[in-house]
Amino acid sequence: MQGLAHLFKEGDVLIYINVLIFIAVLAVVVERFIFLLFKGQINAKGLLDQLHKLIQANNVDRAIRLCGSTNAPLLRVAQAGLVQVHRGEEAIATAVEEALVETTPDVKKRIPALWSLANIATLVGLLGTVIGLIKAFGAVGAADPAKRQEFLAQGISQALHHTAMGLGIAVTAIIFHLVLSGMAKKVTGDLELFSMKLENLLVVQTRGGALSTAGAKK
Repeated sequence: MQGLAHLFKEGDVLIYINVLIFIAVLAVVVERFIFLLFKGQINAKGLLDQLHKLIQANNVDRAIRLCGSTNAPLLRVAQAGLVQVHRGEEAIATAVEEALVETTPDVKKRIPALWSLANIATLVGLLGTVIGLIKAFGAVGAADPAKRQEFLAQGISQALHHTAMGLGIAVTAIIFHLVLSGMAKKVTGDLELFSMKLENLLVVQTRGGALSTAGAKK
């Protein structure tokens, strides 16, 4: 910690670059956790049951309004299908599939950036190490022989702090990349399953004529 503090005091540019990278990593992690834990974790079964009841009651408009309450992926897919419910099976299937294609990237976005940030942090740390070692050996060559060992030890210590910081940021980013990728995969799988069930529900209700009254009102 003293070595890092010394580098900050000296105004080492590479240290500040890695600090910015670390802030970017934290920003991505926090934003993705909020999205996946709140918008992405809607009870698909409960939503489907609620939509089923509303559709059986010919209350499609209310179902559409329910799905428009937030911008969650599941609700966007459900709303897309419900809007087309009186235009036939093909329109329903097309709308649901298009909504699924549009929402899936939203679930996964910014997560791949963590891997890139990890690589950049590692390279910046290694660059800082190399530059630090060059400066250390240069200072040793021009120093008093009695102080060469001290200068060399300090220079190597400060140089290795660059590596430690870069690798620390990289490890953090990679761990969260794995965690968030797993969460995104689960949300995507739930979204695909929900889309299939929703499409089947709407098609069955359309074939059964349960929406005929609502369709006539339209």
